[in-house]
Amino acid sequence: MRIGHHPVEPRVVLAPMAGVTDKPFRLLCKRMGAGLAVSEMTISDPRFWNTPKSLRRMDHAGEPDPVSVQIAGTEPKLLAEAARYNVDHGAQIVDINMGCPAKKVCNAWAGSALMRDEALVARILDAVVAAVDVPVTLKIRTGWDAANRNAPAIARLAEAAGIQALTVHGRTRDQHYTGHAEYDTIARIKADVSMPVIANGDIDSPQRAARVLRDTGADAVMIGRAAQGRPWIFREVGHYLATGEELPPPEIAEVRDILLGHLQALHEFYGEEQGVRIARKHLGWYARDRPENAAFRAVVNRAQTAREQVALTRGYFDALDAGVAPALYDAA
Repeated sequence: MRIGHHPVEPRVVLAPMAGVTDKPFRLLCKRMGAGLAVSEMTISDPRFWNTPKSLRRMDHAGEPDPVSVQIAGTEPKLLAEAARYNVDHGAQIVDINMGCPAKKVCNAWAGSALMRDEALVARILDAVVAAVDVPVTLKIRTGWDAANRNAPAIARLAEAAGIQALTVHGRTRDQHYTGHAEYDTIARIKADVSMPVIANGDIDSPQRAARVLRDTGADAVMIGRAAQGRPWIFREVGHYLATGEELPPPEIAEVRDILLGHLQALHEFYGEEQGVRIARKHLGWYARDRPENAAFRAVVNRAQTAREQVALTRGYFDALDAGVAPALYDAA
């Protein structure tokens, strides 16, 4: 699969997730085998481009090619300006967000709310494609609600505008993340258009990824929530798609080393105080499948310094690796 002249190999993509797919997590997932990692959405309003949050979201120094940046907004002119600004700051692919179901985004008529106005969608797509000389991609849902599944119509508008890849999350906006992804709509879209189509929704294993690719005809899959605390899913999916064989799960010692590296990157990227705070949700995700998860989070979330957070985390996983019960309650 290619987006413009950029190869996407393996055909597995990290989804843009606000508050999750920051630079440390994107770099980690790329090292773990993601063929592409899309940034958190960046706002199109230039008044906010120089805030600390936006500056971090637009930091792509040292990030492996291709760099894909998602933009969000409502006004075609502002989105075009945002696309140009991000390309000037390292974006090699610009992705337009029309899939976010969050209320605060949709209330501003951005994200998936845009799908209710196909004429506005067409103006946005035309403006952004004309504004930059890099590939422009689009992420959508299957529609606003069950009575308005207009993703096929949006897909045709996208292809006509010159969009070079389309990601479809197999849910309507009003479903948020409930129920089950509907892959039949994605299959219909893929049959209707010639641009690459990326299937998204409920892809949480190598077997599911292969099945979705087979059933939809999609060119790639996108993984979001299943990568939280499990970044090695990308190498597992890539290996399975290439060989039909399952990789063994990572050993406890490897999970420890991956997590400790992730913590260090967060502390360096955000600074100690904010990095420690942001790392807490990742720590919970990494440990969520362990029986000691609740006790681990209760202890490690008390850490106020990077040193404490690293020491508690290392001790937890070292104990698991040695086959002994972590001394969580003693640490409390």
